[in-house]
Amino acid sequence: MPRAHLCLLWFLPGRIPAYADAAAGLGRILAGRGIGLVYGGATVGTMGVIADAVLEAGGEVHGVIPTQLFEREIAHTGLTQLHEVGNMHQRKALMAELADGFIALPGGAGTLEELFEVWTWSQLGLHSKPIGLLDVEGFYSRMTPFLDHIVAEGFLRSRYRDAIQIDADATRLLDKLAGVRPPEPKWSGAAASSV
Repeated sequence: MPRAHLCLLWFLPGRIPAYADAAAGLGRILAGRGIGLVYGGATVGTMGVIADAVLEAGGEVHGVIPTQLFEREIAHTGLTQLHEVGNMHQRKALMAELADGFIALPGGAGTLEELFEVWTWSQLGLHSKPIGLLDVEGFYSRMTPFLDHIVAEGFLRSRYRDAIQIDADATRLLDKLAGVRPPEPKWSGAAASSV
């Protein structure tokens, strides 16, 4: 059984093949390191690509899919385990519970929403799991200055900005995540006095 499970946050395949290639490559690396995959449970888009890559490399894959999306997202029935839940809130909660860390690949509004939610949960102390962005073809390069701008404008402490690890190389990103120590939550200990 894998020692850890990583939750991937994204769905559509994107405009260029590099996004799917990066998903497949990350899937092979995860399986090679004995890290299981937790994801949205579909066969379509880059979600299906990474799930298949992990499975083909002998890894473990847990999918979580809401009943109302079971047919629309084409649920992947060849997984190690497929969890069917009642709604999107339950999907995200179970994925977060099953995962030991999070990586966002290039994606749209849903990817960003899930990313910012798990990042907020980290700041609030609801989990202490590492968070990373796989910056395929510079996809997240425009977000990095914006996050720095949020810090510069006084809406975010740098320790919470630094909680998100970003790298274009999947192996380096996983190494960073393995060594990260999440920041102390906003309202505990020394962090409470400097919010």
